[in-house]
Amino acid sequence: MTKKEIYYTDFDVDQVSLKINNLMSKWSVHSIHIEGQNWRVFNYSNELIYEFNFLIDFKSLEGRIKLEDLKLNVIHHIESLKDDTTYIDNLVLEELLY
Repeated sequence: MTKKEIYYTDFDVDQVSLKINNLMSKWSVHSIHIEGQNWRVFNYSNELIYEFNFLIDFKSLEGRIKLEDLKLNVIHHIESLKDDTTYIDNLVLEELLY
């Protein structure tokens, strides 16, 4: 069963970074797909195990900055791991820019 969390513009970047980084550090986690407001975490069997949905208006500068900070924190953590955990980054989808 996939676990799902929903966040709004008022989310705490450090708190959510810690939560995602702890999840990404687990041996069973293989990748995170960062696609706009929907971030999906997969195991080594490519099964979706966790979803983070950020219900943020991309017209809000504060929301975009927080999401970008979160993304950078997560990517930095993944790159510091000494394994094959990976990410796909497509934070700003073209349709979200309108």
